[in-house]
Amino acid sequence: MNLPNMALPALSVVVPVRNEQDNIAPLVQEIVGALSGMEYEIIYVDDGSTDATLDSLKSMQALHGVRIIRHAKSCGQSTAVRSGVLAASHDWIATLDGDGQNNPYDIPKLLAALEPGVELVGGNRRQSRQDGPVKRLSSVIANGVRSRLLRDDTPDTGCGLKLFQRAAFLDLPYFDHMHRFLPALIKRRGGRVVSVHVSHRKREHGASNYGTLDRLLVGIVDLAGVAWLQRRAKLPQRTEI
Repeated sequence: MNLPNMALPALSVVVPVRNEQDNIAPLVQEIVGALSGMEYEIIYVDDGSTDATLDSLKSMQALHGVRIIRHAKSCGQSTAVRSGVLAASHDWIATLDGDGQNNPYDIPKLLAALEPGVELVGGNRRQSRQDGPVKRLSSVIANGVRSRLLRDDTPDTGCGLKLFQRAAFLDLPYFDHMHRFLPALIKRRGGRVVSVHVSHRKREHGASNYGTLDRLLVGIVDLAGVAWLQRRAKLPQRTEI
């Protein structure tokens, strides 16, 4: 897919991975194809993999200039995303899950949704979710509870496919699992959030490294914490004189 250069921001694509050796090459090749004609970089954050993920990344580094950041030990997906954002060269960040279930060819859809005031565009997989019944059910419940409590205007905050401003992200309070609450945190600082329907695919290789049970257990505590932050947010109307 060839994209026009006009009005498209330079993009840093950040992909956190842990033990995804067989998914590296196919996803990198898709990212390269999807962003043809754009100014972009690809940053993979290897979150303490114990398989051949690093070797696969080095192969893609040689072929496509992929930048590699490696955590000596697994620190979790939020920390991996933050490591990639901190290293990014561009003002806009696109994130993808490293398992290949997000489709890089949906990134232009997110870019097309940008308009003044929008600081985050999130993917919405609800019409095309390709996970098992337990994972789908837990996602529906979690999204429903979160949406009602936080009012974050986002039907699918768990989708790994997101587009956001680097400066806005780095202005957010950092904590483990924060990536699940980016829409609420962006709204808390006064930014606009929009959602775009995107495709979702079955996992072709490997198994999930960030489990359903883990998400449910930590989600309760984190949800309460984010709600606390929201209640204490103040957004002044500022005028420079």
